[in-house]
Amino acid sequence: MCTNIVESAQIIGSGKGSKGWFELKRANVSYDHPFSAQLENALNIDFVNSEMGVDSRVAVELSADSARRLMKAIETALERGRVEAGLE
Repeated sequence: MCTNIVESAQIIGSGKGSKGWFELKRANVSYDHPFSAQLENALNIDFVNSEMGVDSRVAVELSADSARRLMKAIETALERGRVEAGLE
């Protein structure tokens, strides 16, 4: 069953695709059937710069548990970086 769940966020960053590094402008996040991962449903993240065409995309498909572990790791890294930079 397709969920049609899609969220989107403007981002600032870089991604590396088949043609090298490029500027990222948006992350599209969905919970639906993956294209490649052998999962019924996955958290699918597409980091894109639509102004640069179809080659400017980095796709990630994660199991729900993996996505939750990644969120915790990101939060921990950001907090540690804040503390190390003295931004408490």
